[in-house]
Amino acid sequence: MPELTGAVVLVTGANGGIGRTFVQSALARGAAKVYATARRPQSWDDPRVVPLALDVTDADSIAAAAAVAGDVTVLVNNAGISPPTPEILGHTDAEIRANVETNFLGPLFLARAFAPVLAGRPGAALIDIHSALSWYAVGGIYSATKAALWSATNSLRLELAPQGVHVMGVHVGYVDTPMAAHSTDPKLDPAELVRAVLDGLHAGAYEVLADSTSVQLKAGLSAPIDTLYPQLRTAGV
Repeated sequence: MPELTGAVVLVTGANGGIGRTFVQSALARGAAKVYATARRPQSWDDPRVVPLALDVTDADSIAAAAAVAGDVTVLVNNAGISPPTPEILGHTDAEIRANVETNFLGPLFLARAFAPVLAGRPGAALIDIHSALSWYAVGGIYSATKAALWSATNSLRLELAPQGVHVMGVHVGYVDTPMAAHSTDPKLDPAELVRAVLDGLHAGAYEVLADSTSVQLKAGLSAPIDTLYPQLRTAGV
């Protein structure tokens, strides 16, 4: 099963609350090096952290990162965005394209670029951060892209397993970061999320449901549609 001791980790979206916690926690668990990537990477007061410019929506940037970070053993696809409003028909073209490119195509293209790097390496792993909204379509294009990423992660798991790469998907509701500042619902501390993810990686889990929201929503997938979405019963259609 994957271990972080001596691992070389690449984290996308490393400037954000979850990303920073991944960087710090990976080092605390024995990682030898962490590539902390962002469009505009910040400096880190630790020689084990390598700031690396990466725009997950740009093919050339992805290729350049894969060329530089040729020693990676664990890839964490964490970068993501969400639109300002949840109504999918109200999103602008630009909002839809940005969410598709960042939340779905970016992680998929990164997986493709780093698959040859990870293949055959001891402890190789790919971690995709999904969302509880992968299973609950109230987030507009954000939900749609996270659902697409969940499906792609399942495909990647099957394709990369013969190459010795462990693929793990992570589902979580609101996390206490600026992205969730608009919500008054309960929020998970980023440290709790990352702890659950890295514990799951150590245990060889294929999937981490990091909070009760994710557990409940996955269990509800087998229910009738109007049970998951009771508003349909009063919609008059």
